[in-house]
Amino acid sequence: MQELLALNLYHFLMVFLRLGTALMLMPGFMSSYVSVNIRLATALSLSLVLMPIVVPSLPPQPVSTTSFLTIILSEITVGIFMGVVIQTLYAALNLAGSLAGQAIGFSNAQAFDPTTLNQSIVVETFIGIVAITVIFIADIHHLMIGAVIDSYHLFKVGEALPLGDFANQLSTFLNSSFIMGFKLGAPFVVFTIVFYTGMGLVSRLMPQLNIFFLSLPLQIYLGLGLLFITIPMIILWFIRYFDNGLHPFLH
Repeated sequence: MQELLALNLYHFLMVFLRLGTALMLMPGFMSSYVSVNIRLATALSLSLVLMPIVVPSLPPQPVSTTSFLTIILSEITVGIFMGVVIQTLYAALNLAGSLAGQAIGFSNAQAFDPTTLNQSIVVETFIGIVAITVIFIADIHHLMIGAVIDSYHLFKVGEALPLGDFANQLSTFLNSSFIMGFKLGAPFVVFTIVFYTGMGLVSRLMPQLNIFFLSLPLQIYLGLGLLFITIPMIILWFIRYFDNGLHPFLH
């Protein structure tokens, strides 16, 4: 009975270390409005429910303490890798929100962003909250958890970690997120170029006009109008990109 209990605790620990570590870094779960107790309870309950699925891919319980500690550190490393990958995919939206906020003229209007735990532009915070809401409504968070569970087929417990592949994969995701973030924010980049070019022409044609009193409210009105028009497409394209980015980890 004691051996069976110890084996079950070992299986539970192997699931909890990877899943719990990744869960603490996932968008939505790591938000400040989710208390630590709720995160821990979610990680423990998910580990208990998903343990029967992961058990067939787990190696036998190691005998030596050194081997056991090595496996623990490896599982935490894989969990951090999966959480950082998901966070890197989500970073594309942060770049788009930053471009939108600067184009509208809200670059100095910053507020605490509960999704990233940092000060960010108000528009970026708004877009991030909308995206998190859509992710949970569309059950994309199930794919995030599924990617972590299916990672047991990619990164076997007890085997040497492919740290070089980890670095290459992270750099690939970072590059693709930057490109996607710039694409999502492209309408606001174009808006900035066209708006300031137009204001420059107006100031040259009418030197007596105080261009600063005219441009600031006009920039805000037109920028917010563009945001309300484009935000459904931005969220749709981001969700599609986020979903496709998780597929390589799904078995």
